[in-house]
Amino acid sequence: MRTALTDSGEAGQLPLVSESDLEGLKSGGKAAIARALGDLERAPEAAATLALLDAAYAAPGGQVLGITGPPGVGKSTLIGALIRALRAGGRSVAVIAVDPSSKRSGGALLGDRTRFAVDPADVGVFVRSMAARARLGGLAELTYPAVILLRGLFDLVIVETVGVGQSETDVAGVADTVVFCVQPGSGDSLQFMKAGIVEIPQIALVTKADLGAPATRALADLKGALGLAASDGGVWAVRCEAVAAAEPADIARLLKAVAAHRAWLAEGGRLAAARRGQAEAWLEDALRDRYGRRGLAEAGPLTLGAGVSPFRRLAEIEAAL
Repeated sequence: MRTALTDSGEAGQLPLVSESDLEGLKSGGKAAIARALGDLERAPEAAATLALLDAAYAAPGGQVLGITGPPGVGKSTLIGALIRALRAGGRSVAVIAVDPSSKRSGGALLGDRTRFAVDPADVGVFVRSMAARARLGGLAELTYPAVILLRGLFDLVIVETVGVGQSETDVAGVADTVVFCVQPGSGDSLQFMKAGIVEIPQIALVTKADLGAPATRALADLKGALGLAASDGGVWAVRCEAVAAAEPADIARLLKAVAAHRAWLAEGGRLAAARRGQAEAWLEDALRDRYGRRGLAEAGPLTLGAGVSPFRRLAEIEAAL
């Protein structure tokens, strides 16, 4: 367990140390983590920020769970139930909730922190809203470095996408396990089969299973749609479940499926390879956004060596350009 938890899962008191490293953040509580994320947004290339990101990237870290799906499907309700179940089991959890953003200020419109009933004094839970700005992939630009930092501090990091519909594919670039949600009676399973998003998740979920027959039909449709898509290299078969967020047994079944995928990733170096691929993809995107295709070509090979973080590599390339 991480983040100042006692063996029983209760919030514990640790001596204060510097906030310039992971141990300092764990000891400093939510305020220290919030300041670190603020520094990440304001000064992503500062020496202290790079040092933190390097340390977090090198740490084994917790599992990253991406939850995506259209508006109204119940993602926030589901995450609230997951938080309660995880904390009851003594596991720490951080949530990055990506919101639609104001065209005037650029800030988050919905503020998902208001939709999660969490104890402000519980240092084992941390929730952060991020504005999607103009990005259509369901994530904010700084989501990836924020995920890297938080996964070095918490047992599980949940990323909730903005929920704009069929463009929710970027989550696969930050999450170890992706949960795709549809709701009964929406026809989403057929729409997303056409959009190709059914190739993204490891777990497909019908929410609001307490609706009965419509949920049963939606689950059958979803299984049919996923049967037409290739599944995670032909090895991991996408798991389909119907859950009601208010049912602890359903949430426990979902967490069991998440744990099963994590165990599969742990075999044969799959997790390390997947995370390295995500890091190299983030580095390529960052360089393209800042310098265009010409700058990307001048940067040379972007393969990351052992122990080299994409943030450090980006700083080195920028210094050389």
